[in-house]
Amino acid sequence: MDTGTHVVMGVALGGLATLDPAVQADPMLFNAVLVGTLAGSQAPDFDTILKLKNNAVYIRHHRGITHSIPAVILWGLSIPFLIHLFAPEVSFLHLWLWTFLAVILHVFVDVFNAYGTQAYRPFTKRWVAYGFINTFDPYIFIMHLAGIVAWNLGANPGYTWLIIYFVIALYYVKRYFEKRELVKIVYNYFDNVEQVATSPTLKQNIWRIAITTATNYYVGRAVDGHITIQDEFVNKRIDYEDPVVQKALTDHNIKAFLSFSPVYRYDINYFDEFTEVRFTDLRYRSKGRYPFVALVQIDDEHGEELDQLKILNSYTGWVFTEEKLQNKLSVVPDSK
Repeated sequence: MDTGTHVVMGVALGGLATLDPAVQADPMLFNAVLVGTLAGSQAPDFDTILKLKNNAVYIRHHRGITHSIPAVILWGLSIPFLIHLFAPEVSFLHLWLWTFLAVILHVFVDVFNAYGTQAYRPFTKRWVAYGFINTFDPYIFIMHLAGIVAWNLGANPGYTWLIIYFVIALYYVKRYFEKRELVKIVYNYFDNVEQVATSPTLKQNIWRIAITTATNYYVGRAVDGHITIQDEFVNKRIDYEDPVVQKALTDHNIKAFLSFSPVYRYDINYFDEFTEVRFTDLRYRSKGRYPFVALVQIDDEHGEELDQLKILNSYTGWVFTEEKLQNKLSVVPDSK
C-alpha cells in the first residue's frame, strides 16, 4: 500500500489496541503502543532510502528482504525494544504484540497489489503479487479516515476499528472474487494461457490485465467484466545464445528489472553506434505507453563475440516519454 494508507493503519491499530485490557488501563502503555504501531506500520518501507543510490538497487530490493519473514521478526523485536528503552515501566509483552502486529499487517496488505513483495523469503525469492487491491485504494483509505474522525468525536476506538476492519475484510473478499471471475473469463476465451497479471485501478469496475500465452502477450482492460485487448505482442523467448543478449543480461539494470518483472517483452534494436536490448514490463500500460522499462546499449563495433562487446549505457525505471528516456542516456541513437 502507499505510505499514507500505512500511516492510517498504524493509527487504527493503536485504537484497536484499546481492546487489550492492559493497554486500556495504562495511558503510558497506550502511548507507547501507538508509537509502536505507527513505527511498525512504516518500518518495512525503510528500504525506500535505496532510491537515493540508483533505480536498479531500489527496484531489486524495495519490498524485498525488508518485507521478508526474518525482517518482519527483526522489525517486530527492534522497534518495541527501542521504545521500551525510553519507557521501561510499560509492559514489553503488550508493546511487542501490537507493534509486531503492525509490521505483519504492513507486509500482509502489500501482497495484494500488483507490485507485490518477497514476503516468503527466505523460502523463495518469488514476488508475491495477488493483484486485486490497488496500491492506493480510496475506499480503504476513506474508511480509515472515517474511523479517525469518529474516534476524535468520542467513539469507542476499540469497537470502532473492530467494525471498520471487519468491513475492510469483507471488501478484500469481494475484490478477490472479482479478480477470480476475471481470470476465469480470460481462461475461457484464450488458449494456452500461462499467466494472467491483474492490476486494479482506482475505479472498482476497471482492471488492467496482461495475459501470457504460449505464443503471444495480450495487454488490455476489463470494464464490468468485458475484456478489451489494446495491444498484442509475439511471445518472443529470450535468445540466450545471442552474445549481445548474453552481454545485456550481465548489466545490473537488466538484472534488477528481470528479478522483479513477471510479464515483459524484449526487443533488439540496431543503431549506427550500438545495439540496444530493451525489456518492457507489460503490466503498467498508461496512455498507450509502457513506462516501466530496462534497456542497455552495447558497443558491438569491434566484433560480435562476448568478450568483444562493451556496455555503453543502461537504465531501468519508470519514464513516460521516449525523449525523457533518451535524456537519461548519454548516447543518442542514430537509427540505421
